[in-house]
Amino acid sequence: MAFKSGDTTEAADQEPAFGGDLASRLSDLARDLQQEQDTDALLTDIVHAALDLIPHVAHASVSLVMGRRTVESRSASSGLPREVDALQSSTGQGPCIDAAYEERIVRVPDMGQEERWPDFARAAYSAGARSMLCFQLFVKGDNLGALNLYGDDVNVFDEESEQVGLLVGAHAAVAFSDAQEISQLTQALDTRDLIGQAKGILMERFKITSQQAFQILVRGSSESNTKLRDVAEHLTRSGEILTRQRK
Repeated sequence: MAFKSGDTTEAADQEPAFGGDLASRLSDLARDLQQEQDTDALLTDIVHAALDLIPHVAHASVSLVMGRRTVESRSASSGLPREVDALQSSTGQGPCIDAAYEERIVRVPDMGQEERWPDFARAAYSAGARSMLCFQLFVKGDNLGALNLYGDDVNVFDEESEQVGLLVGAHAAVAFSDAQEISQLTQALDTRDLIGQAKGILMERFKITSQQAFQILVRGSSESNTKLRDVAEHLTRSGEILTRQRK
C-alpha cells in the first residue's frame, strides 16, 4: 500500500534501531528549539534537524496549510518542497491537504505509483519527488502544519526514518506551540502598550480622562472600519485620528 499511518504509542514503546548518540542530539535539539522565539528561525532549525537526524532525507520543509486548500512552504531546504507544495495548492490534492488532517504520519513510498492523489502524484513525481514522509505538527481548525520529508529515490524511508521522524516531529510540535504562544503574548503586550501611548496622546491633547480617550479610539475604529490597534498605531505615528472613511 502507498499509505502508512503511524501509531505514536506503539512507536514510542518499540526499541529504536538507532544508536544512543541520537538521544543526546535530540536533547540538544529540544533545548535549542525551546530557546528560539523567532518563528522563522524556529522553522529553519526544525528543517535542519530533520535533514541531520532522520535517515534517508534528501529535502525537507515545514508546510503550512490554510483553509485546507492553500499550501505554503516555509524554510524549504531546496526548490523541490516549494514546487511540490505549489502543486498541492493548484491541484487541491496531496498528503497535507487530505490525509494529514486525520493521520499523524503519511508515508508515500513510491510517488510514481501513488493512487490517492493522481493529478498531484504525477506532477510531483515529474518534479523529482520520488518518495515522501510527512509528520503532522499541529491542526488548528482548517489550518495545519506539517514536517515534509523527501527522498531522492522510491522506497527509501523505513521504520527507522519513521521512528526518528516521530521524535523530531514531537519536539518540533511542542516548540512551535510554545513559539506561537510567545508570539501571541508579545503581540498582546505590544498592542496594550500602543493603545496606552495613543490614549496618553489624546489625554494630553484634549485634557480628558483615560476612559474618554479610549472611547475616542473605539469610535475611530468603528467609523473607519479599522482594528483598534491600527487606529492607535496611526495616531502615534501621524498624530491623526482615523474617522469615518470618505467615499
